[in-house]
Amino acid sequence: MGGNGTERRGIPDATVTRLPEYLRALTALDDGGVASVSSEELAALVGVSSAKLRKDLSHLGSYGVRGVGYAVDHLSYQISLALGLTRDWSIAIVGMGNLGRALAAYNGFASRGVEVVACLDQDPVVIGSSVAGLTVEAMAELPRIARERDVAIALVATPARSAQAVADAVVAAGITSILNFAPVSLDVPDAVQVRKVDLATEVQILAFHQQQQSRALLPGLRAAAP
Repeated sequence: MGGNGTERRGIPDATVTRLPEYLRALTALDDGGVASVSSEELAALVGVSSAKLRKDLSHLGSYGVRGVGYAVDHLSYQISLALGLTRDWSIAIVGMGNLGRALAAYNGFASRGVEVVACLDQDPVVIGSSVAGLTVEAMAELPRIARERDVAIALVATPARSAQAVADAVVAAGITSILNFAPVSLDVPDAVQVRKVDLATEVQILAFHQQQQSRALLPGLRAAAP
């Protein structure tokens, strides 16, 4: 399966998954004119312990200043640098169903240094239509598109049955990072990074926690009943 580049760079994957949350909180602080923040304050905004936050940031070489905390703008830059957000990244979305169209229309990419430069599909009926200001192009054009537009990341939003073939085409086009929204695991070379977003699984996990919470509240509700 896909390789593990973050571990090779010396930052554990668990830390990498939290860095965007720290950056989001720091951006909000900066927008509010806050110049510095303590580890306790930043941890509370993100919902982690201050000890975990300090350990995460230590992987970036950032330890803060006793009595002052972290400079918001400097820490934001350090995290952006670690995440590769100090340069712009071009992405292609494959699969122009409802999910693919929603991803193409998402305006949060641009604010995070990511630009959607291509929307692709295999359906002749869909090819040539307009999605979020882009013309849907044929999958057969992916090698040329990847080369000419310097595509770094492919978002796979196809049905499960076609996801592996799409992943093979993405890899053959020289793209080495895939964000997979299809409900299936992809078999790719070790040098290719794959992140899977399984919306159904996430909802099931939330349902489990909701059930546990309901069970915990049930005895109290019974006791309060007249």
